[in-house]
Amino acid sequence: MTATAPLFGPSPTRRRPFAAAAPVLALVGLLLGLVLGGAVPASAHAALTGSDPKDGAVVATAPKEVTLSFSESVALADDSIRVLDPSGTRADSGDPQDVGTSGAVRYRVALHAGLPDGTYTVAWQAVSADSHPVSGAFTFSVGAPSTTTVTLPTDGAGGGPVGTLYGIARYAAYAGFMLLAGGAAFVLACWRPGAAARPLQRLVMLGWTTLTVATLAMLLLRSPYTGSGKLGDAFDLAGLQAVLDTKPGAALVSRLLLLGASALFLAVLFGTYTRREDETEKKDLTFGLTLGGGVLAVGITGTWALAEHASTGIQPGVAMPVDMAHLLAVAAWFGGLAALLVALYRTPELPASAVRRFSRVAFGSVVVLAATGLYQSWRQVGSWSALTGTSYGRLLLVKVALVVVLVGVAWISRRWTGRLTETDTARTADPSVAADQSIAADASDAVVAGPVTAGGPAGTATTGTATTGTAPAPAPSAPPVPVPDSDSDSGSAPASASQTPERVAQLARQRAALTATRRKRDREADPDRSGLRRSVLVETGIAVVLLAVTTVLTSTEPGRTEEEAARSNASAGAPAVAEPVSLSLPFDTGGQNGRGTVQLQIDPAATGANDIHLWLESPGGRSMDVPEVKLAFTLEAKNLGPLPVVPDRLAEAHWTTSGFRIPMSGTWKLDVTVRTSDFDQTTVSKNVKIG
Repeated sequence: MTATAPLFGPSPTRRRPFAAAAPVLALVGLLLGLVLGGAVPASAHAALTGSDPKDGAVVATAPKEVTLSFSESVALADDSIRVLDPSGTRADSGDPQDVGTSGAVRYRVALHAGLPDGTYTVAWQAVSADSHPVSGAFTFSVGAPSTTTVTLPTDGAGGGPVGTLYGIARYAAYAGFMLLAGGAAFVLACWRPGAAARPLQRLVMLGWTTLTVATLAMLLLRSPYTGSGKLGDAFDLAGLQAVLDTKPGAALVSRLLLLGASALFLAVLFGTYTRREDETEKKDLTFGLTLGGGVLAVGITGTWALAEHASTGIQPGVAMPVDMAHLLAVAAWFGGLAALLVALYRTPELPASAVRRFSRVAFGSVVVLAATGLYQSWRQVGSWSALTGTSYGRLLLVKVALVVVLVGVAWISRRWTGRLTETDTARTADPSVAADQSIAADASDAVVAGPVTAGGPAGTATTGTATTGTAPAPAPSAPPVPVPDSDSDSGSAPASASQTPERVAQLARQRAALTATRRKRDREADPDRSGLRRSVLVETGIAVVLLAVTTVLTSTEPGRTEEEAARSNASAGAPAVAEPVSLSLPFDTGGQNGRGTVQLQIDPAATGANDIHLWLESPGGRSMDVPEVKLAFTLEAKNLGPLPVVPDRLAEAHWTTSGFRIPMSGTWKLDVTVRTSDFDQTTVSKNVKIG
């Protein structure tokens, strides 16, 4: 057997190929379900980093506008920011306006004049620069908090049934591209005769169809996915037109156009290319198909890079080509792996040389994946804390672990390939194998040529079946014998001069089939072959789960963005922890026993709710009880206040108030009024730092 002779092929007598792999496939399905089941809707890739008024703030007078700040650029619709009063009525007027300066992303919406006191709800929704919808809500109060009829939304944008369908379409698009690009690359780079193999043709066409249908579904679902969340809006022409005007919509349309050109590429690859017999013409056509297919593959990967994580954040000029190279390497490895699996089970002509070439392609893909993956991890995570402390980082660790396992299984497959090559060489040197090949060749010649009859009294016949070695040819003077029926014919009866050409050809086909069946059965019993098939099947299963994890990563907020948003919120909002402030204010009301000291404590001395305690002491350090104590806070820098506080008498000389809300940080002037009699009182002041 030569280096290009068939090495792998199905056996008519073996059990169904995937039946033995049922436990592996069940495990793959379980892992895939866990990954997709645990996936959450797309979290905020652009995060809200601040607002004015802040979340939970209590302001003395109604603001004229509400301002929102984001971590990266966003797209807002006319109704993206809504402000609702305590009764649920809209309090905003006009569309959001971009007021960002010096690279800051900030939008504001005007409010109606004369808003009453109470708690207001701000609900917002936008589309981040990497195409994912984001949303949120917060409250602020005018005068004092109040009850509200508005219910804060618990589901983020991109959730619900529409989000689920969009996520499935995104996964199907990735999988379809792997089969399309990787399968075609397997044919052109590893096994060019495979272009005529129907199973490989069906696999690549399945990839093209899946990617096309998934892209159309994403285009239709884009409007409800980023907007209303209602499945019925998928066929709203106005929404579709709005999607076409966005960067993600343009990327999806470009992908459809490239898929149209890919259909022509596949027609040439599986049509004209397979019919070319002249080696020079075929070599030129191979070069043209490789160049054209490469351009199409790069173009399709660009539609992802233009509308996903790579297009925003730091170093987009470097990140986009790196992302494209990463996706191409994944397609060459995973798609080629699927093509190899199909060829192992369904195509009898696959030579060992094709497996060796794919091993080299897979090794190169792993090198590219390692280099590009390291850069992407640094860009999207940025720190060790984000790697372990964010959802993106933890998913990335799962992906890295799966890649390590996949490389280990691939190494095992590579060893099986080497052992099969050695077995192939040994078979070539085996005389019995050479005899089987001669038998099969002679039987095939008999099928083509048929019987050749020479003249003579007995009608002597000489056929190609005489060389099969299964039965001797009849003597020239042998009398005619009846033709056996198909049920009793074992393929070993001697050919007779009275047999028709059709019957001779049938017998030749039977003998050739029996010989081929015996050879295939021997190959199927080879433990090296079984080992390779199992390892490739396990590789494919891990690749399916790995692709699911990658899909979830594309809809998860990068760790770097999440940490930066958390830091921005911490610096712009109220501090999470603050130290209590203790003050000592001497006073003298001027009357009898009117001198003393107020010992005051504010906890936590931060924006929001605070607890205030006062103790009064006489000059001798004893407890001093008085009829009345009052407080007032004034933020003169913001012309805010005075905000009155009337503490309750908790015990003798001890006054307190709980939950007093200070609306914003700054240096507040604290006025303490002490009344020691019906006619004697005084007010003492001191500045106190809040927040």
